Amino acid sequence: MLNDRKLAVLRAIVEDFVSTDEPVGSKALAERHSLGVSPATIRNDMVALEEEGYIAQPHTSAGRIPTDKGYRLFVDRLSTVKPLSLAERRAIETFLGGAVDLDEIVARTVRLLAQLTRQVAIVQYPSLTRSSVQHVELVPLGPQRVMMVLITNTGRVEQRVIDGLDRVSEGSVEHLRRSLNQALAGKWLNEVPDAVADLPETLEPEDRPLAASVLSVLLESLVERHEEKVVMSGTANLAAMGFSASLRDVLEALEENVVLIRLLGEAGDPSMLTVRIGAENSHESLRSTSIVSAGYGVGDQTLAKLGVVGPTRMDYPGTMGAVRAVARYVGSILAGQ
Repeated sequence: MLNDRKLAVLRAIVEDFVSTDEPVGSKALAERHSLGVSPATIRNDMVALEEEGYIAQPHTSAGRIPTDKGYRLFVDRLSTVKPLSLAERRAIETFLGGAVDLDEIVARTVRLLAQLTRQVAIVQYPSLTRSSVQHVELVPLGPQRVMMVLITNTGRVEQRVIDGLDRVSEGSVEHLRRSLNQALAGKWLNEVPDAVADLPETLEPEDRPLAASVLSVLLESLVERHEEKVVMSGTANLAAMGFSASLRDVLEALEENVVLIRLLGEAGDPSMLTVRIGAENSHESLRSTSIVSAGYGVGDQTLAKLGVVGPTRMDYPGTMGAVRAVARYVGSILAGQ
């Protein structure tokens, strides 16, 4: 267990290396930080930190850099996550508050997160299985066409056009719309099949063909996609980052949707802010990176995750603060829809 002074030296090394991208020496630490000890004492502490694997000497100079183990201890011992400024909070609220639907919320969120952190941002769409029915709308498009719109509590919209119907009246459409919403409002999507199983029998015989067609399309639209949808932004930021591994390997890994889903899926408790550093990432091409992620959702229900990928040499307090703040804003926007 490191004493408080060695922890202070490690914290100073991490902060200076993140800021300068240069190995840090004892003299520089003594000049830049109020550690209250001499450069010789700092050197001794650095030797101890190196022996315990928290820092390393990349070459023969006196400078040291943090290891994955050093970053981990630094993150675990953070007393506070850097709060966003009032201007940053207002900018987030204004930018995200202008979104009109779920697609735009996700698109704006991923762009905003990339801009705030200068990292690669990843946002996962809410899964259909974690949503409930808010409203079903049926819109006549002609004597033989109806558009069905399913709106979930997470802002997700599933829209289908049903063709080839027998001639339908507006009265039949209105009756079916009312019956569907009475049966489904507030139901979890996995409860929908059971909730509508007996619905056609409650309708007039002449309305049952329309109901059968609409219910067939409704249930088809609820089949959970095997491939979750994830969006990414900020890959241009990679050019300004330093990686010990090949930049091409990192890019290729990030282009695989399944890798992105796995990165977010491995983030631990979805309701908490999680940081995975270097070798803690299972994908070998991403072991020169760190992933900061958090769940977002409505109330106590986590619907999906978002996060950023960047070099292990990242501003952890600032990045963690941005990810947490954006996740909370997205959740509040979804709750207000």
